[in-house]
Amino acid sequence: MEIYQNLYLIGSSHISKQSINEIKEAFSNLDPDIIAVELDSVRASALLSKKQGSIRLSDIKHIGLKGYVFAVIGSWASKKLGKIVGVSPGSEMKTALTLAKKEKKQIAFIDQRIDITLKRFSKSLSWKEKWHFVIDLIKPIFIRKKDPLLNFDLSKVPEQELIKKMIDKVKCRYPNIYKVLIEERNYFMARKLKKLIATKKKILAIVGAGHLEGILAILKENEGITYSFTVTT
Repeated sequence: MEIYQNLYLIGSSHISKQSINEIKEAFSNLDPDIIAVELDSVRASALLSKKQGSIRLSDIKHIGLKGYVFAVIGSWASKKLGKIVGVSPGSEMKTALTLAKKEKKQIAFIDQRIDITLKRFSKSLSWKEKWHFVIDLIKPIFIRKKDPLLNFDLSKVPEQELIKKMIDKVKCRYPNIYKVLIEERNYFMARKLKKLIATKKKILAIVGAGHLEGILAILKENEGITYSFTVTT
């Protein structure tokens, strides 16, 4: 757990039992006033009603074809990995929301709306990145050598050093994907958290481990949060 002023940040894995246990322990030890989660209200509602991943063909007109395909593949992959470790994707966020409701804590949704993210994904993806994506999907079929960066226990949250290496690889190979899925959302969530910090209440925030260091770095910037991308709240 990372601490910044009155903010306690947990970097989670969406299919990790370790993350679920860390959240339960934090609730017990901290007794936070506000629970902030890397979700928007629509995703949170879907998660609690077990309808997550129910993206439809009709959504293409809102989020674009590339955003739709990415969402479908991402949902399939997370469910596949979740079955391997016996944890449903998003269980740690569901745990946080369930505990917050039970303990009557204030809940804050700090992530950008998923439709906005996917729409920007559709517009930003370059032809070079599309080609890299195809290569990265096909390569494991012909080359059995495993990527050492992916050799870790799925049931646990990867170490920050490993996470940084993976993010750096995405940033190099898929710069536009990195910008839309990681960097822009880091700034969006940091802005939301900055407002919560100003309340002086004790905040427990749960974000994906890949966002943890980026959000902390933004929060600690001397000149506050600035970014050229206009975020829709």
